[in-house]
Amino acid sequence: MSRIDLLGSPSLPNIPWQDKPKDHKGAPVWRYTENPVIGRNPAPGVARIFNSAALPYKDGFIAVLRGEQTNGIPYIYMGHSKDGIHWDIEPEKIQFKDENGEPFMPHYAYDPRLVKIDSTYYMMWCGDFYGAAIHLAKTEDFKTFTRLENPFIPFNRNAVLFPRKVNGNYLMLSRPSDSGHTPFGDIFVSESPDLCYWGKHRHVMARSNEWWESVKIGGGAAPIETNEGWLMFYHGVSSTCNGFVYSFGGAILDIDNPSKVLYRCETFLLTPEEWYEERGFVPNVVFPCATLQDRDTGRIAIYYGAADTYVGLCFTQADEVVDYIKAHSVTRDDDKEIGRR
Repeated sequence: MSRIDLLGSPSLPNIPWQDKPKDHKGAPVWRYTENPVIGRNPAPGVARIFNSAALPYKDGFIAVLRGEQTNGIPYIYMGHSKDGIHWDIEPEKIQFKDENGEPFMPHYAYDPRLVKIDSTYYMMWCGDFYGAAIHLAKTEDFKTFTRLENPFIPFNRNAVLFPRKVNGNYLMLSRPSDSGHTPFGDIFVSESPDLCYWGKHRHVMARSNEWWESVKIGGGAAPIETNEGWLMFYHGVSSTCNGFVYSFGGAILDIDNPSKVLYRCETFLLTPEEWYEERGFVPNVVFPCATLQDRDTGRIAIYYGAADTYVGLCFTQADEVVDYIKAHSVTRDDDKEIGRR
């Protein structure tokens, strides 16, 4: 039984898992030894899949996948798996409809997240809204996908819903940006009573002076509710003479007011080190997008994009990662604020 209670998470005895290697050093996050779990040319007309999200579904797992087509335009594809490791990918991109049931396809779609709230699954991605912005859709059966109103105006990326309402409202993390390869960026949280009208925008956390997150940060997987607060995995970006490097880190947010950061790990949890993270279409990238967790054991499996080319899988234990974040926490005054000025 995990000392850290993963509140709201299901019992998931079939969670993909490998035990931590005995010689593991550093942060308590370790890679699946057979990574990557999705490689190059995974489906007809799709050159690469990365930055994708998965959830338990029926007796297995389902995924929404960023499929970079051979023509360079990204769309979202679906994947199915019995074990969360070996994936069957549908050859056709997801077909979206508007709220009247009419076809409503995005011009492009990338970096999807997937969150279940009650009996409905919500998908967020970045697409064109006369500039890069957040798109939102829902499904209950993974057959019909209904697009909802776009939450924010351009430019914005890296959005993910919290897995339940807080104080009666839906909450969404996002990272306001610009029209290019944004050289800045902080994480914000916004509220909505109905997934249509969004407000009460609050600053959550900014980039820091730590090398691995000194340029910008952005939300990753949906926050995980624990008895210590919301456990959030996020990406941080540094700049080198050879371009950006994407790592990922962890923080714990206040359970009732997630704009307040309780703990923020000053060190990364994972940084590019393996060949599939260092070599690819965009080298030196690990980009967390989804987690699976088993409440009974405290096991957490994390899916991440690697080098904008592959999907990787890594693991942690709730007890270990929360303890590590707290032991290595450095918070600033603006982390502890309610995020309103």
